Amino acid sequence: MEQIAALAARKKNATRLTRNSKLFKTIIKAIHEKKGENIVSLDLRKIDEAVADFFVICEAPSSPQVRAIADNIEDMVKQECGESVYHQEGKQNLQWVLLDFVNIVVHVMHPESRKFYKLEEMWSDAVLQEHQD
Repeated sequence: MEQIAALAARKKNATRLTRNSKLFKTIIKAIHEKKGENIVSLDLRKIDEAVADFFVICEAPSSPQVRAIADNIEDMVKQECGESVYHQEGKQNLQWVLLDFVNIVVHVMHPESRKFYKLEEMWSDAVLQEHQD
């Protein structure tokens, strides 16, 4: 329960973002640059239980590409926005890498992991937007 309280507190103290925010646009650009597939964003701002303003979800067919996308997001966000990832998980097995930028949580997944976990269905109250090239 302490983790949930900490996440809720950090969200309340953070500035709200939009899809026009530099951070959001940089993340989408970084995914496109490394050929991420089926890119969507979920707008979680109207969901009280959400720990971020947005989820960005994409997939890659191989572990090296999952790593390349995740690394490129981190590098471009640091370079263009001056922000570092707050927390990350999954870089050991590269089936699902999570990059937490506080207001935006990025999920880079293998297609099988994405089908199994169904994040879009889990957060079906969120407004979904596709991001094509």
